[in-house]
Amino acid sequence: MSLVPPYIETLQPYIPGRPIDEVRRELGLVKVIKLASNENPFGPSPLALAALQQHFGGLHLYPNGGHDLRTRLAELYKLSPDNVIAGSGSEAIMSTIIRTFLNDDDEVLTTEAAFIGFQVLAKSRGVPYRTVPYRAWHYDLEAIAGAITGKTKIIYLANPNNPTGTVFGRKEFDSFYKKVPERVLIILDEAYWEYARDDGDFPDSMKYRYDNVITLRTFSKVYGLAGLRIGYGFAHHELIGNLLKVKLPFEPGTLSQAAGLAALDDSTFVERTLANNLEGRAYLSRALKSFGLETPTSRANFVMFALRDEEEVNRIFNGMMRQGVIVRPLRGFGLPRCLRITVGTPEENATAVGALGALLGDGSPGQPGRD
Repeated sequence: MSLVPPYIETLQPYIPGRPIDEVRRELGLVKVIKLASNENPFGPSPLALAALQQHFGGLHLYPNGGHDLRTRLAELYKLSPDNVIAGSGSEAIMSTIIRTFLNDDDEVLTTEAAFIGFQVLAKSRGVPYRTVPYRAWHYDLEAIAGAITGKTKIIYLANPNNPTGTVFGRKEFDSFYKKVPERVLIILDEAYWEYARDDGDFPDSMKYRYDNVITLRTFSKVYGLAGLRIGYGFAHHELIGNLLKVKLPFEPGTLSQAAGLAALDDSTFVERTLANNLEGRAYLSRALKSFGLETPTSRANFVMFALRDEEEVNRIFNGMMRQGVIVRPLRGFGLPRCLRITVGTPEENATAVGALGALLGDGSPGQPGRD
């Protein structure tokens, strides 16, 4: 008899984007750019790097469980620390949510081809994982609300969504929320919210204060701290209190917390990142559309596009990699016809477009520039 439950044995693990050094060695390349994992092309926040230097001497001491970061975030958003949780990336908090709230007879509900990290975590619990098809690459909130059953416990929504980059608006979310029973917990994953928050229709969850909504955010994207694994969440104090009972007691780590605290003050770095992303995302979107590719409007730091079939995806992915550009095929997410390109620097974006254009036989549509 196997010691491993069948839902674990059949589970497909999360597979990250190809590492630069691995591709360089495998293909004998000198220069490789990675536009596969939605990382910040400018590296980490300079203020975060400076903060790390100041905390090396305390690494013999256990972390304080995110106390300092929770206090700072509470001050920033005019909340109580009891409404805030910090963890080793937002995915660690997702894991804690799943372990805290799901019973054996519960089920999870979300869209098809949701963020792969959530898919793996939710399916590892062994409860039914139900999905609703996209509507034009967007969450179909009306259909999701209609799919709620007496067993639905968690609904996962990402806004902006990964991997499509699409968003749902404030009115749409308000209408959806009215149809969700109070017993159902909504995870609102806002890992990319900084890239979309300036839109007047974006439903910034900090203004909602719903008792059954948990907002998750991260320092991995706009702050460039993916390697330190630091994320946070906001919710009703009763939800946070129960999460704190289950989460690992010493996460996040000392250095991660110090970097996150400093990054919150690095407005110069954030503004530079957002300006580069706005320009680069527009450039990539124009280029993909000029190639005749189906490209949903993205509000994140990446652009997704669809090809004819999975064979074409593999050809483009491998062909771009041979030219030193790593992008992300989305078969693991549930979209075998799609690829995703992270917004890089202007030079990286132009290199990616040139490589893609050569493979499509259309050439490059030109150099990056503003609309």
